[in-house]
Amino acid sequence: MVSWTGLLAQILAIALALALAPLLMGWVNQWRAWLQNRRAPSLLQPYRTLHKLFHKESVLAENASPLFRIAPYIVFGCMALACGIAPTLSTDLPLAPAADAIALVGLFALARVFISLAAMDVGTAFGSLGARREMLIGFLAEPALLMVLFSASLITQSTSLARIVETLAHQSFAIYPSLAVAGVAFTFVSLAENARVPVDNPATHLELTMIHEALILEYSGRHLALIEWAAALKLFAYSCIGLALFFPWGVAEAGTPLAILFAIPALVLKLAVGGVLLAVIETINAKMRLFRVPEFLATAFLLAVIALLVHVLLGA
Repeated sequence: MVSWTGLLAQILAIALALALAPLLMGWVNQWRAWLQNRRAPSLLQPYRTLHKLFHKESVLAENASPLFRIAPYIVFGCMALACGIAPTLSTDLPLAPAADAIALVGLFALARVFISLAAMDVGTAFGSLGARREMLIGFLAEPALLMVLFSASLITQSTSLARIVETLAHQSFAIYPSLAVAGVAFTFVSLAENARVPVDNPATHLELTMIHEALILEYSGRHLALIEWAAALKLFAYSCIGLALFFPWGVAEAGTPLAILFAIPALVLKLAVGGVLLAVIETINAKMRLFRVPEFLATAFLLAVIALLVHVLLGA
C-alpha cells in the first residue's frame, strides 16, 4: 500500500524536476560564459525561452505524420517519468518497485527512438543526419550506462535506485574503488547523452558537427518548447542519477517526512556544485571530431566493465 509520505515525496520530486531543470540549464550556461570570459546570460533565460516558445504558433511540414506531432509529448513524458524514478528527495517512492535501473535506461531509449523517427519523418537531410548520429551515440552509450548501474547494483544486490541509495547512504562510510571507476565512466556517458562538449556543442548549428540540434530543426512553437524542456529534464535526470549512485547522502529515508524538507536544500546544493563542474569540463575541453565519439564511448564502456570486474574479483 502506498503511504501518504511516499506519494507526497513522489509528487514533490516530479514537481521539483519540472521547476528546477531549466534553472540547472541556466546555471550551467551562466558558469560556462563566466569561465570563457563572456557576458553571462540571465539565470532565468531558459524560462523566458520556454515562455516565448509556448506562446508561438507551431508550424508543421505538409507531409508531417502524426508521429511528428506526438513525439515531443512522448519525449517530455519519458524524461519527466525518469526524473520521478530517480530518488532525488526520498527513497520512499511509489514508482521505485515498478521501475528499476534497467527500466530507466529503457525510458531513455524510448525517447531516443521517437525523437529520431520524428527527425526522419519529414524527410529533410539534416533530420536524417541527426537521427543516425543520435542512434549511433545511443547504441554505444546505453551498454556503458547499464554496466555502471550494474556495478552499483552488485554492491547492494539490487537494481533499484532507491535500494542502492538506502544501502550506500545509510551505512558506515566506505570507499569503493569500483564506484570511483564507474563514476568516470558515468561522466563520459552523461556528457554524450546530454549533447555536451566534447561530444556535441549545444550552442552550435554547424551542419557538420551538430547532433541534438539537427534532430529538432523542423520543430517550432510548443513542440520545440517541450523538446527543449525535455532536454533540460534529461540533464536533471542524469545529474540526479549520478548523485544517487556516487553522492547519495542527504536523501530522506522512508517514513521520515520531515527529512524531505532538509533533502531539498541538499539536492539544490549538490546540483549547483555539479553544474559548476560540468561548466568547467566543457570549458577545458574542445569539441572532438565525430569519428572520435565511438572511441570516447568505448572507453566509457571499458571503464564500466573494469569497475564491474574490480568488485567481482576484489570485492571492493
